[in-house]
Amino acid sequence: MNNVYFDVGISHVNKRGEQLCGDHVDVVKMEDGSKIVVLADGLGSGVKASILSILTAKIISTMMANQMSLEDCVQTIINTLPVCKERQLAYSTFSFVYLHANSRVADIVQYDNPKALVFRDGKQLGYNETVEIIDGKQISRTRITLQEGDYMLLMSDGVLFASKGQILDLQWDEKQIATYMEQSLQLQENFDAKTFSSLLLQECLSHYDNQPGDDISVCAIRLCKRKNANILIGPPKNPDDVDKMMRLFFSRDGYHVVCGGTTSQLCAKYLYKPIKMNQVYANTNVPPTCSIEGVDLVSEGSVTIQKVLEYAKDHTHMNELYTYWTYQDDGASKIAKLLFDEVSDIHFYVGLAKNPAHQEHQSVSYGHKMEMIEQLVAELLKLDKKVKVNYF
Repeated sequence: MNNVYFDVGISHVNKRGEQLCGDHVDVVKMEDGSKIVVLADGLGSGVKASILSILTAKIISTMMANQMSLEDCVQTIINTLPVCKERQLAYSTFSFVYLHANSRVADIVQYDNPKALVFRDGKQLGYNETVEIIDGKQISRTRITLQEGDYMLLMSDGVLFASKGQILDLQWDEKQIATYMEQSLQLQENFDAKTFSSLLLQECLSHYDNQPGDDISVCAIRLCKRKNANILIGPPKNPDDVDKMMRLFFSRDGYHVVCGGTTSQLCAKYLYKPIKMNQVYANTNVPPTCSIEGVDLVSEGSVTIQKVLEYAKDHTHMNELYTYWTYQDDGASKIAKLLFDEVSDIHFYVGLAKNPAHQEHQSVSYGHKMEMIEQLVAELLKLDKKVKVNYF
């Protein structure tokens, strides 16, 4: 398996009063880990713009995935999509990136969208472009070899010049946007792609006074090293399987997280290490964590996982809670940061034993716990994490 992967995060909001977004982002995953990412911005807004952007993105991503030429893609778009009677424009603007997993090369192709921004070591990285004329359209092309930790931003034109009312804020240009993102990276250098895209989207919304005058779409791409996380939740149904469960859990490399009081006691006994209580954090809604030598994080079980699930559902949607869990040190926040920001591959080791202490409390019942884990797995899959669940 390739030891790096491309983390892709998408954030968007519709123009005020519109039910559909006139922008569309399409992501195609190749067998070798490479990805094709297309951001298309349909002409105007609403239903027509949505159709235009979806068709444009689908045509480009499908044809490029099948190794068709850029010239064929553009000509197909021109011949397929209807022409606007007023402006005589046949298709939406677009940006797309072919991310090559084996070489870490990014081929960037852009037509009339805001210029893609690249960041390395917290600073904007300049790059050269070559321009081609295809069927009368000016297309720019760029090839960049990415490094681990690099970020890339693709944007629709709703990002530029965002402002209240009808007067455009000409100071909110590509240079100022890049400066804002640089400042964000100075505060924290390890945002996942979803949060990095959310940072720019939320700033644009503030410029619009939360009344966007255009569809806003931001797609962030981050090149990361593959890392593993192993999450142990609950004791096994058969007590004789404790040693087997622990051996498998600790045999995998990466981070090791243990959730649950009984589970942590079994883990401590297996490792012949004591459990030490940590300080109580300000967030009283989440139980305090513990420490066991040889384990990266020891937390309470169901209540903590419930909070992580809340963060995960928000993270895959509007991501409005990232400012909270990013900067907190309680167990749920630490697990969220690990799962969202740090790792690519996640192995759950789930014990099926029923906890008698939970049977009187419907909110943490056995069935509810299993449902929480299933929902958390579903949210992590939306983030393109590789997830495996082992039941005992």
